Amino acid sequence: MAADKSVRRVALLTAGGLAPCLSSAVGGLIERYTEVAPDVEIIAYLNGYHGLLSGRYVEVTPEVREKASLLHKFGGSPIGNSRVKLTNTADLVKRGLIAEGQNALQVAAERLVTDGVDVLHTIGGDDTNTTAADLAAYLHEHDYDLTVVGLPKTIDNDVIPIRQSLGAWTAAEQGALFARNIIGEHSSNPRMLIVHEVMGRNCGWLTAATAREYRDWWKQQEWNPGIGLDAAGWDVHAVYVPEETIDLDAEAERLGKVMDEHDCVNIFLSEGAGVESIVAELEARGEEVGRDPFGHVKLDTINPGAWFAKQFAERIGAEKTMVQKSGYFSRSAAANDRDLALIKECTDYAVDAALRGESGVVGHDEERGDELRAIEFPRIAGGKKFDPGVDWFVALKAELSQP
Repeated sequence: MAADKSVRRVALLTAGGLAPCLSSAVGGLIERYTEVAPDVEIIAYLNGYHGLLSGRYVEVTPEVREKASLLHKFGGSPIGNSRVKLTNTADLVKRGLIAEGQNALQVAAERLVTDGVDVLHTIGGDDTNTTAADLAAYLHEHDYDLTVVGLPKTIDNDVIPIRQSLGAWTAAEQGALFARNIIGEHSSNPRMLIVHEVMGRNCGWLTAATAREYRDWWKQQEWNPGIGLDAAGWDVHAVYVPEETIDLDAEAERLGKVMDEHDCVNIFLSEGAGVESIVAELEARGEEVGRDPFGHVKLDTINPGAWFAKQFAERIGAEKTMVQKSGYFSRSAAANDRDLALIKECTDYAVDAALRGESGVVGHDEERGDELRAIEFPRIAGGKKFDPGVDWFVALKAELSQP
């Protein structure tokens, strides 16, 4: 495919939280441009929109292009991330990214023009891509000739209307790996309660998928109960997601019987489960709940895992409680083979769309028959709910005897 003559320089940026796809997606974009449009210059803004506003970038040199395949082997982002919302003026002024009275969208747009960028590739979640949508709209309204092509990154797979976000499969696999060691802690004390807190602000997909991945491993193991290597102690006993109401009293009664019989209880909990109840309780006590620049509750400040552990511990007679969070372990991993294949499919399409001058977020469009396409920015939104009625999750809960 030959590049359109108007595409001379493209820019890449990664933003938001990390996910097991960012490094590979950067590598994939570089490889695809090198393959189909080697004369197109590539730059990468450092730390996402933070670097775009401050004008910090690196050039992708021939030496970098030659070794771009190495990026598929690593997690994190080689060009850095940040949480910056271009329409949150007060936050940007406070952080020194714009001056009082400036419009961040205008600053970003003018920076792109100054840097000679014809195509901007954003790799991030719903916040990153809705921010890109704000930028794309501003550019269009002010007759800036620039194409914006995003790639969907969220480990909780919650971008509307995209079937599968990049990195989510890997995050579930890594969360299950994390859980193997954490659940081994059930033997560290009598009547042990373990809460494995999984990332997922509004969507329980990652928690459910992590529990499924873990139990797939669990089912393949051979046990020796005569000496205490008992399958029940290593099992998952409850999975809680934001999309379902948790009856604490009823679950405490059920899990109390598990504790009595097996001397432990292991819970997989989505960090977004029960957040409204926790926030309401804190605010009723007059405590201030921290929020990020996007208005999201800072989940690390309210500790859902600790809150749920406290609710259950006394009810089920736990002697010791442990809460462990797999999010940072999972999200910084290198992409697995399944995600690598999806990333390549999407990065190849993203480059081809960019060279056609077609803006949007690349993914399989659930509202258009799962077609891989550049989905229109106005249709992109976060907060896609996990369907707890899907067959595999219903089957999982049935195996756990969880209503």
